[in-house]
Amino acid sequence: GASSAAADVLGAHQLVERRAAQCPDAVAVRYGEQALSYAEFNRSANRLARLLLARGIAPGSRVALCLPRSIDLIVATLATLKAGCAYVPVDPAYPPARRAYLLADADPACVLTTQTLAADNAEVFAKRALLCLDDAALPAELAGFDADDIAPARVDLSPDSDAYVIYTSGSTGEPKGVMVEHANLTNLVGWHCESFPLQPGERTAAMAGVAFDACTWEIWPALSMGATLALPPQAAAGDPLQLLQWWQAQELHSGFLVTALAEIVLSDSALSNESAAQPGRALRSLLTGGDRLSRLPERELPFQLINNYGPTETTVVATSGRLRGDDAALHIG
Repeated sequence: GASSAAADVLGAHQLVERRAAQCPDAVAVRYGEQALSYAEFNRSANRLARLLLARGIAPGSRVALCLPRSIDLIVATLATLKAGCAYVPVDPAYPPARRAYLLADADPACVLTTQTLAADNAEVFAKRALLCLDDAALPAELAGFDADDIAPARVDLSPDSDAYVIYTSGSTGEPKGVMVEHANLTNLVGWHCESFPLQPGERTAAMAGVAFDACTWEIWPALSMGATLALPPQAAAGDPLQLLQWWQAQELHSGFLVTALAEIVLSDSALSNESAAQPGRALRSLLTGGDRLSRLPERELPFQLINNYGPTETTVVATSGRLRGDDAALHIG
């Protein structure tokens, strides 16, 4: 019946827990020289989830994540779902007025951030419960929780509970918070894992802005498959060319690039450039989206090129299709 079918729907966080049990020693997240195995990643998120619940953050609440791209950000997204809450990414690079609007509109029960960002956003964060993940006292507090206790995953969740809230660009007025349910996120993850499978230990990257819905697409399928999610250096934030240079130097097996960056990679000069060709040795699928590609590459690519499109309201991807050099017309899937 419908109720038993609903019970079979796993949240993305539970898919990650399953992977942590299957390949505990595989690297889940890598950021520069820092790396967390799946076992460490899951245990860290369990502890943070239990801390959120201990601080009175009720399941069903929203938790804002105002964090730079980092291992802490990825742990915080998993911990928020484990605590039965919906996460609301707030890009620290946003103008203060936009950050203030998002927090006023989403009204989160707590903001996870850093001490520097808390100081820089004193007015924006005023009167909100804050948890600074780089607080020197935090490790001792977290150590008091059983890292193997995944009880937070069993809080009162259903497939139609919210997993996250992403704000639209606001190009047609005020930004609108799109509430994405667990069932929708799990559906996206399931489709991706079937279409672009990765083996434990294979690598992909998180290139999209932390508050762009494509970032959720980069994170959850990778971690559901036991792959390694590589994070670009903070120094590359806001510098597309530096970001692309980092991407080209990685040995990635699958990856997403926004259209503008994908077009640079697909240009003849980039494909013939030795450093740019490096990802092609391992890369099987280059996923792109965010805008229509202006032209197809003229040469045969050493990887699949998949064009995707979808508004935030349809959980990142609504249409998806492989593009080939002999296609009569460019399409969006």
